[in-house]
Amino acid sequence: MGHPLAPGWEPDNLARMKAPHRSRLMQVESQWIDYNGHLNMAYYNVLFDRGADDLFADFGIDAEYPKTRGFSTFSAEFHVCYLRELKESDRVFVTSQLLDMDEKRFHFFQELRHEDGWLSATGEGLGLHIDMSGPRVAPMPDDVRAKMEAVLAAHSALPRPDRAGRRICIPGR
Repeated sequence: MGHPLAPGWEPDNLARMKAPHRSRLMQVESQWIDYNGHLNMAYYNVLFDRGADDLFADFGIDAEYPKTRGFSTFSAEFHVCYLRELKESDRVFVTSQLLDMDEKRFHFFQELRHEDGWLSATGEGLGLHIDMSGPRVAPMPDDVRAKMEAVLAAHSALPRPDRAGRRICIPGR
C-alpha cells in the first residue's frame, strides 16, 4: 500500500520533520554587521526567512511555487526575541516547529542557534497562503495541506516552546 501523501513524500522525509525541522547551516555575512560589531537586527529576519524557506520547500512551497501553481505565502506577522548576539562569520541554523494551521494560515515558531548549539534568537510567525492572481488569501492545494498537516501532527508531539505567544510589554507592568 502506498503512502497517503503526494508522490515523493516518503515516510523517511516525515520522520526527519519530527524533532523540529532543522535548516541548512548558514553563515553571518560581513555586510550584515552593524556599528555595534554584531549582527544587525534586520538580518536575524533574513536568517529566519531562509530557515522557513527550507521548511516550506518540504511542503512543495518553493521559489517555483508561484510560477507552477499560482500560489505563494506572505507573512502576516513575525515577532523576534534577541537573546545572544551573533558576530561576523558565525555559523548558524534555524529550527522550525509548526504550531497550528488551517486551510489558509499557519502559525510557526523558530529558534536561531549557533552551530555550537546555543540559542541566539527566537521568531514566531503567522503565514498566509496566497493566490497570486489576486493576490488574496486562499486555501492550500490538497497535496500541500496534507504535507503540512502530517508535519503538524508530528510537531504537536513536541513541547510547546516557552517563548511562543509572547507579547511585547515592559515586564512587571
